Amino acid sequence: MHGWVIVDKPQGVTSTQAVGAVKRVFDAQKAGHAGTLDPMATGVLAIALGEATKTVPYAMDAKKTYRFTARWGEARDSDDAEGRVTATSERRPSKEEIEAALPRFTGTLVQVPPAYSAIKVQGERAYDLAREGQAVALEPRNVEIFEASLLAMPDPDHAEFEIRCGKGTYVRAWVRDLAIFLGTVGHVSQLRRTRIGSFSVDDAIALETLKGFMHIPAAFEHLRPISTALDGIPALAVTGPDAVRLKSGNPILIRANQFAKITEGQSPGGDLQGLTVFLSTVEGEPVALAEFAQGELRPFRVFNFGTR
Repeated sequence: MHGWVIVDKPQGVTSTQAVGAVKRVFDAQKAGHAGTLDPMATGVLAIALGEATKTVPYAMDAKKTYRFTARWGEARDSDDAEGRVTATSERRPSKEEIEAALPRFTGTLVQVPPAYSAIKVQGERAYDLAREGQAVALEPRNVEIFEASLLAMPDPDHAEFEIRCGKGTYVRAWVRDLAIFLGTVGHVSQLRRTRIGSFSVDDAIALETLKGFMHIPAAFEHLRPISTALDGIPALAVTGPDAVRLKSGNPILIRANQFAKITEGQSPGGDLQGLTVFLSTVEGEPVALAEFAQGELRPFRVFNFGTR
């Protein structure tokens, strides 16, 4: 079983549990996901099955959109509603103060991930160490926030936001840091991921609904092609002999018409060396991901659809 399944993960379920459930529905041998959602969070969890797992890094690199609620006046050790209260503040920021601060929290930011995160520290998950009461010191990292907007303020204690961000961004850390800048403390009380690259929550299926399709044809209506995760990567159809060469790990020469197809949409005069290209047969079966180099396409990830 090969392809992508876009699940609307419910609250209280871990990403690992969701992957396991989807794997059972499709009786898949291999499965993985494109970015962890905390148990408290809901929304888009993109799950790859079979050979689609080879395209997970491309989905993980895609831009992500989140809608969430910040709760002012309470800091928590997990930076979300599931944690223990560690500090309080009577200060509540105004709409004008929040909107004035948002440009400072857009662009490239230096962010310290929450102690309760899946980042490994000397081989151990940070959240496991934090739950054991150990002090966890994580290195700051650069993250990219492309857009940030204040959607609503239902009451003085809460503010609703939407951000579009890059890989590795922690919404919990963003809210924690924004609260401190505004002279208070805060945490995330609700979090929903609405998009990963081309995967939208509008196209997702509820996990419980999918589980009801266990081993029946209705489930396959929700299985998307492997290429779905490769949005923005040039695609090229290859002939049978070229497909055989690529599947054997050998490069193929690029013909003039193929070069024109690959460069379509690329920056004029740009350096194409190292460009990733998605190759499939004329019938649409994925063949390989290849790198453009010195007039050749050199495969570095080959798709294998052999029988189990």
